[in-house]
Amino acid sequence: MSEYRIGQAAALLGVSADTVRRHADEGRLPSRRTSGGHRVVDGAALAALAVEEADTSDPERIVGASARNRFTGLVTKVVRDGVMAQVEIQAGPHRVVSLMTREAADELALEPGSLAVAVVKATTVIVEVPG
Repeated sequence: MSEYRIGQAAALLGVSADTVRRHADEGRLPSRRTSGGHRVVDGAALAALAVEEADTSDPERIVGASARNRFTGLVTKVVRDGVMAQVEIQAGPHRVVSLMTREAADELALEPGSLAVAVVKATTVIVEVPG
């Protein structure tokens, strides 16, 4: 299970850490305290909130000046069959879908809530896992 610190969650959602804390306090985003007292949120719940927030975002809002062809976000859905896998990533207001071999998706251990980077080159989307 993937978990993210409040600051990481805020960066992935494109909001302030205070906003993430409010979401957690309101019950919109499940959280827990680590043994060191730091608050972390569940990756799958964060991915679901990212999708929900993207669906309600203002299409007129500019979220960045240059994408630089790399979209860091959360995996929201993985559909595997015998040979292929379809991976959906929510990167801020952007939903990126990649088709790859099932073997690649398995090697990257992609699952809802995983942190991933979609690298776009022409019509190809390559998914990387940081770290």
